Amino acid sequence: MTATPPGPEVADPPARPTKQEQLPAEEDAIEVAPGVLRLQLPIMMPGLGHVNCYLLEDGDGVALVDPGLPGPESHAELVRRLRALGVPPERVHTVLVTHSHPDHFGGAGRLHVEHRSRVVAHEAFSTPFDRVASPVEDDLVELEDRTDDEGGSLLEEVLFGEGDLPEIPARPTPWGGDGMRPRAEELAHMRTWDSFSKQGLLSLHPTHRVQDQQRLQLGRREWTVVHTPGHTGDHICLFDPESGTLLSGDHVLPTITPHISGISPGPDALSQFFSALRRVAAIEGVRTVLPAHGLPFEDLEGRVEDIIEHHDRRLATLRGIAESLGEATVTEYSQRLFRERSWGPMAESETYAHLEHLRDAGEVVARRDDDGQLRYRPA
Repeated sequence: MTATPPGPEVADPPARPTKQEQLPAEEDAIEVAPGVLRLQLPIMMPGLGHVNCYLLEDGDGVALVDPGLPGPESHAELVRRLRALGVPPERVHTVLVTHSHPDHFGGAGRLHVEHRSRVVAHEAFSTPFDRVASPVEDDLVELEDRTDDEGGSLLEEVLFGEGDLPEIPARPTPWGGDGMRPRAEELAHMRTWDSFSKQGLLSLHPTHRVQDQQRLQLGRREWTVVHTPGHTGDHICLFDPESGTLLSGDHVLPTITPHISGISPGPDALSQFFSALRRVAAIEGVRTVLPAHGLPFEDLEGRVEDIIEHHDRRLATLRGIAESLGEATVTEYSQRLFRERSWGPMAESETYAHLEHLRDAGEVVARRDDDGQLRYRPA
């Protein structure tokens, strides 16, 4: 047998993402449940490669769930995929957003402005830009409807740094650190957007606000709204008992655990999240779970238990960190809890949520120091 001569050396292929949520967006639309098509839209966000936009058709047109990021590029991609299905954007009569993160609500504003699509969200829905700190006034003020001398949006000027107003600083957090805001390069990119795209980010006001257990007619089916706070305070899932389909948004994802924000209504976001997880796991008749990122799955109860166990391990780790550090700030705790590549406002927000859970349970105590930062120590 003759040996095959060695070929030219080639670089190793790029590593395939290990998590479903990191996979790049698939090109084709797929029916993932009776009457539900999935369109995967590409996004560029840490740890994510796509967002699932679900399409439900009826005699009046289509409803979309979570139409992706704001911005002209994302909108053009959504429209391209809709047209490939023979659905022009003017047929989108309803947009439902599961929660107030830009990769979910961002595309809704333009569809509402251009095509008068109704926008459905939880009654507590608000975007990070609904109320912003004005550099001109000390108090929080509503800027959306205010205009400058030339009729331009004052909110847009404050956020994007146009005109003579300085850019808005990051909003303070409950634990005393700086909050999240777009990076300078992201703001520079946003300045190039047209006004429709900016509206999708800045001023999304739902036309229909829904409550827990309210029923909605979407795509010839009746869906039940399930309020599931934790990831955000306004997060909702939708359940169709006829087909056993749960649209889970970011509440239950197949291979990653959603971020639990410390900037949420209520004293203990993690407890809210645990309660909401157990609540959806107890829904009878769920056969298919359709998440906002990743692939459909069936074992809802098993996945809920995995997520709860993950957070239980994180709480145990924090207890050990507290014994080691003694009194320390949220930033100091977060830099022990997370790898360096993850340090920053999101890591601090999740650390704060877990510390508050331990404080609510009486396991740690906190005080605010002279710099306005909360400092936690074992009780």
